[in-house]
Amino acid sequence: MTNQNQEKPLAGRVALVAGATRGAGRAIAVQLGTAGATVYATGRTTRTGVSEVGRATETIEETAELVTAAGGQGIAVPTDHLQVEQVRELIARIDQEHGRLDILVNSLWGGDHLIPWGRKMWETDLDQGMRMLELGVRSHIITSSCALPLLIRNPGGLVVEMTDGTTEYNERFRENFYFDLAKNAPLRMAFALGEDLKEVGGTAVAMSPGYLRSEIMLDIYGVREENWRDAVEKEPHFAIAESPVYVGRAVAALAADPGRARWNGRSLSSGQMAKAYGFTDADGSQPDGWAYFIDVVHGGKEATADDYR
Repeated sequence: MTNQNQEKPLAGRVALVAGATRGAGRAIAVQLGTAGATVYATGRTTRTGVSEVGRATETIEETAELVTAAGGQGIAVPTDHLQVEQVRELIARIDQEHGRLDILVNSLWGGDHLIPWGRKMWETDLDQGMRMLELGVRSHIITSSCALPLLIRNPGGLVVEMTDGTTEYNERFRENFYFDLAKNAPLRMAFALGEDLKEVGGTAVAMSPGYLRSEIMLDIYGVREENWRDAVEKEPHFAIAESPVYVGRAVAALAADPGRARWNGRSLSSGQMAKAYGFTDADGSQPDGWAYFIDVVHGGKEATADDYR
């Protein structure tokens, strides 16, 4: 293996990160670019239009520029992944321009503003609840259905279903009926796709960051990445928080692993992958957020977040 291949293990690979506007999706796109991949970054917020999330501060064009600056090739394609024809056109474009798709990351969501925390199922507006399922479940299904025929053209394709919570953690009720469904569905999708893909040499996994310091979470706590620990006084469990870079590195490491099929169908987390592949978060730590929540927050173990970093 040449030094160039060691530095850019995904050179020549083509990735689609669906939902790459911000947060985990953006970080994954950038880290795939750092590893040399060509990355199609899709989403609904552009420099000329804002999605229902209502944030104009992050755009897919900016994500694509960050991918290119990191060493890959970033290509921004405005796409509403609930519109089947738009997704078909996107995949046709990738096929026309590259003739292959090696990595599909379903990081589609954008439903946080819809979650009615503390409300029972029957107290939740039905349209609001169904919209969460459209954003977090139906969009993933449409994208996989359209993209997989291209991805399986070459053996070794990887599908990453992004979610919130591992299979072990999500044995607990996730605070609201619709949110619970939206975040458990990708776990089962990865399992089912793994069954389909293993027969054609592909791999599917579910991936979850831990307590993510996304742009939205930083704004909620009134901090920036540089001083994020100031929020710990308000929310003590934020001490286990991880930057989006961490899960980005997790997906990039997985994509570059020729033996990744051993993870097929499984639920994975950024902290788990850090231990397996030896990478760290941007600050050099290795937080394991889900282990912290299982052991300390819910299990009553006497330990601190530092013990899980």
